[in-house]
Amino acid sequence: MPLIAPSLLAADFANLQRDIEKINISDADLFHVDIMDGVFVPNISFGLPVCKAIQKYAAKPLDVHLMIVQPERYIAAFQDAGAEWLSVHIEACPHLHSIIYQIKKLGIKAGVAINPHTPISSLEDIIRDVDFVNVMSVNPGFGGQKFIQHTFEKLEKLRKLIKDTESTAIVEIDGGVSFENYQKIIDTEVEIIVAGNMIFSHADPVQAIQWLKKG
Repeated sequence: MPLIAPSLLAADFANLQRDIEKINISDADLFHVDIMDGVFVPNISFGLPVCKAIQKYAAKPLDVHLMIVQPERYIAAFQDAGAEWLSVHIEACPHLHSIIYQIKKLGIKAGVAINPHTPISSLEDIIRDVDFVNVMSVNPGFGGQKFIQHTFEKLEKLRKLIKDTESTAIVEIDGGVSFENYQKIIDTEVEIIVAGNMIFSHADPVQAIQWLKKG
């Protein structure tokens, strides 16, 4: 079964500690933390102070997703704020190779995120260097969006690229995961599933995660 990474973007911001503690006692594997700057994406979410606050209470590793311009300015700061997995967007990084190695040098798992409109072929020159690929199955910036169906085709292409290049990268899917499409997503054999609304809008988030882990 894949790792489950509840997205705190869908949590109750007024009761964030409470929701973090729910995830702590669940079968989830990671906390997914979306960082948005209002420039790369049309929304502003968490920043470093909130990430540090999450770190204080989280009993599971933080999977930090930087949806920001010039992420290289903040890599070390997010490591200090608790990031153990860190992904940057290929679309925001003209010097992606150096940024990936900047992340790796700090001992963090280095990932590259890719938007729905960006072709898998753009990963050819970086796929051997990353630990994971975050495939966006919605347009980044807001939670609660509908899963983009052509993502399944992209996942097939990504699997082929990983196999052909003998990359050790694993695949994360992020956006629009629901009880209705979950089994089809599982069938693609992705290694990490990010889920937000389907967990935090459930009457019992712990039970929702238990269902996800059972598949």
